[in-house]
Amino acid sequence: MPQKLLDVLMLGRCSHEFSWPRRGNDGDFYQVCLVCAVEYKYDWKTMRRTERVERAAAESASEATTRRRSSHSRKPTWVPRARRLKLDTPVRYRVKNLGGWQEGIIRNLSQSGVLLQGPQRFPDNTLVEMVFEMPEEISGQKNSTVLCQGRIIRTKETLEAQDDVENTSLAASILDYKFVHPRAAAAEARPAD
Repeated sequence: MPQKLLDVLMLGRCSHEFSWPRRGNDGDFYQVCLVCAVEYKYDWKTMRRTERVERAAAESASEATTRRRSSHSRKPTWVPRARRLKLDTPVRYRVKNLGGWQEGIIRNLSQSGVLLQGPQRFPDNTLVEMVFEMPEEISGQKNSTVLCQGRIIRTKETLEAQDDVENTSLAASILDYKFVHPRAAAAEARPAD
């Protein structure tokens, strides 16, 4: 049994490995620890977990919010752009379960996904895999390598000014991710022979 799980079960402590923030029925975001299953509210404006969610209180608050929302049938016509976390993080990416890995750079990350630049262009709606270090603001841990599953939303050709090299900017939504331990990350991201 992994040591982390033993620590949680026997000692009651957890180092927390958080899932990608999800939107609840009440419209608020939350994260779940993948080890101990505790839930925390998540604020995208500050990119921080705010408070622990107690199950009974969350359910009654969700019902109240649902009643309040049903009384307001008009939806806003303008939605502000999601906050971006600027990064220059190396990433390896490929079509899901196919082909060799390409190297690129993640330029930014938000609640809607990631924007990465690299040499390989994929059509919209392509399922992709990405291996990179998830920022501590999302994962809850430093140096946490993840294997992300995503879907390409849009692509755009870009020209690197300093090298005159043509790259592709890929916007990908995050569908899911899992933490990868260092040895597994190296094997997972190793280029195909």
